[in-house]
Amino acid sequence: QIYNEGLELEAKVPADIVIAQKAKLRDIRDIYRSVDLLDEEVELYGTSKAKVSLAVRDRLRENENGFYVCVAGINPTPLGEGKSTTTVGLTQALGAHLGKKVMACLRQPSQGPTFGIKGGAAGGGYSQVIPMEEFNLHLTGDIHAISAAHNLLAAAMDARILHEASQTDENLFDRLCPEKNGKRTFAPIMIRRLEKLGISKRDPSELTAEERKEFSRLDIDPDTITWNRVVDINDRALRSITIMQGSEESRIAEQYNCKYIQRSSQFDISVSSEIMAVLALSTSLKDMRERLGKMVVGYSRKGVPVDANDLGVAGALAVLMKDTINPNLMQTLEGQPVLVHAGPFANIAHGNSSIVADQVALKVVGKGGFVITEAGFGADIGFEKFCNIKCRASGLSPNCVVLVCTARALKMHGGGPAVKAGTPIPEVYETENLQLVKDGCCNLIKHIQNAGEFGVPVVVAINRRWHDTDEELKIIRQAALDAGAARAVVANHWAEGGYGAKDLAQAVIDVCEAGMSDFRLLYPDSLSIKEKIAKIATTIYGAKDVEYSEQANKQILRYESLGFGSLPVCVAKTHLSLSADPNLKGVPTGFVLPVREVRASVGAGFVYPIIGTMSTMPGLSTRPCFFDIDIDEDTGKIVGLM
Repeated sequence: QIYNEGLELEAKVPADIVIAQKAKLRDIRDIYRSVDLLDEEVELYGTSKAKVSLAVRDRLRENENGFYVCVAGINPTPLGEGKSTTTVGLTQALGAHLGKKVMACLRQPSQGPTFGIKGGAAGGGYSQVIPMEEFNLHLTGDIHAISAAHNLLAAAMDARILHEASQTDENLFDRLCPEKNGKRTFAPIMIRRLEKLGISKRDPSELTAEERKEFSRLDIDPDTITWNRVVDINDRALRSITIMQGSEESRIAEQYNCKYIQRSSQFDISVSSEIMAVLALSTSLKDMRERLGKMVVGYSRKGVPVDANDLGVAGALAVLMKDTINPNLMQTLEGQPVLVHAGPFANIAHGNSSIVADQVALKVVGKGGFVITEAGFGADIGFEKFCNIKCRASGLSPNCVVLVCTARALKMHGGGPAVKAGTPIPEVYETENLQLVKDGCCNLIKHIQNAGEFGVPVVVAINRRWHDTDEELKIIRQAALDAGAARAVVANHWAEGGYGAKDLAQAVIDVCEAGMSDFRLLYPDSLSIKEKIAKIATTIYGAKDVEYSEQANKQILRYESLGFGSLPVCVAKTHLSLSADPNLKGVPTGFVLPVREVRASVGAGFVYPIIGTMSTMPGLSTRPCFFDIDIDEDTGKIVGLM
């Protein structure tokens, strides 16, 4: 049975979009009223989605938190193993089939994979967030706001470099603080710059010539700039670009001997933006404004960090971002509320939805209720960052982790042929092969052990696919239990909705109510940057050692000298392997983790090592998803969206 009047479970599961469009959508007002949210706490975006005010959290602050469950996974195939589907199916099972008060918290998907290879992230089959078209595309515009804010900061930075190169100290100061009606004044944001410089004067006319120069000239060293532009599509052509090539900019570069303004740069995908991480890790509008101001774009020639406050643009960034701080409300196919908020990738960012969405949900469901959130990609990156970055910032502790695996992925880790998106699946993955499954369970076992490093009990969700055999699933279940999982359950929520995840949901209830979690962080703030990286590399990935490029060594020395060494680390690494090599499956040993460069996301609150050849701008394949996506010209319905 599936609790949606427009649906009946079909033996041959239709395409995701067919199910989603056939489903009966409840008015979003019914959804938020079902969990006792007030009309004044919700801003409607039509009848299918809304934004939830953080005032809810304040109103319910005396409520005891519900149980906090994170859904993670093993190292997946490029096709994904169904973490989002499991998150939704588990939520439907808890709410529609077991009568628990529950909310899911998911990330907003990027248009990169939506139009690339993987498709959207609304779940699949009979376990989806609906309307899946709105979920997977623009939603309420949060990612567009992030892109606009990020690129405004980039534009402000490069414009400032150009103007400083082509103007005298006097002209620069006069234009920054123009005289109006015979008087000069500082813009309010400029006070932060004065305070940073230790200048107590608040009347521009009182500044000495040296103070005016110090105030006006940021003197950014182009070689230290770490702030690229962003766009929310996969575009390999933008991995390397040269900027300031216009005729006016070329004339200025020649006339003022400042050809350094015409520098090499690149685009990153929007969901890797530090502003996305700021949104996900902020706890209030005020906190977000402060974090935006602290974002470092580069360093002066004297080695001083230059941030968004120095550039005078942090307030404008906050204005562009003001609506994004409120989580987006949607629904599952079976009518459970879902908060969709923030969307950082786990391989090139910290891979978790927002702190505020989790905080709101935990208060709304209250004691005995459940909040199901998801950590991106494999648990070696998504769940590690959930614990070491998100929980460190929020102070929240998970009651259990649901670790999703499939027989397909375990066969791959056991030595099966490569799985490539857009090409036929090799036959071995659709026929019984007990030995490959046995050999591949090592990857599952390693992730169970890793969860143990954080003191969090594991419920293994074996996400059943139609061609899996009972013997294969029996092997996986026993391996999980032998490795220390608290429970291991076969779930069929893709084909059966919440009903197919009832056993999984009961296992989660049992583990949470037993109070088995003894959550702890992997490392303290006091460790050095290299010690933190080594702890993650050797304990979580299984690396023998870590090696650093000359650039990375210099960057780490700079960050620690500036007091950034106490920040947690957010490793940018492939999700397809525990190692830095996506081709190494199972549990690689004896490898060295190569750190190419290290960035400091000071506003977000972490240091960002980039491993090996990891790219922050994905590319399109020969045959992306967009070939299948179109619109029905008569009805306006979207077709072909995955």
